Amino acid sequence: MPYIKFESGELSKEVKQRLIKELTDVSAKITGISKELFFVSIDEKDDTHIAVGGKTVKQLKEELSK
Repeated sequence: MPYIKFESGELSKEVKQRLIKELTDVSAKITGISKELFFVSIDEKDDTHIAVGGKTVKQLKEELSK
């Protein structure tokens, strides 16, 4: 059974649903393995627990939303 693990900061329910569908669809298309056999796991980290370039993801999101 193929396993896809996606790690990220906090995601909305809609984004997670889209990721599950599209990651499964494209993986099945590329590999030829039935999409019913794919296992998808989304591992979310709190936006204050991960950082890039010395800033937390929460800080980066706040800056982008300005």
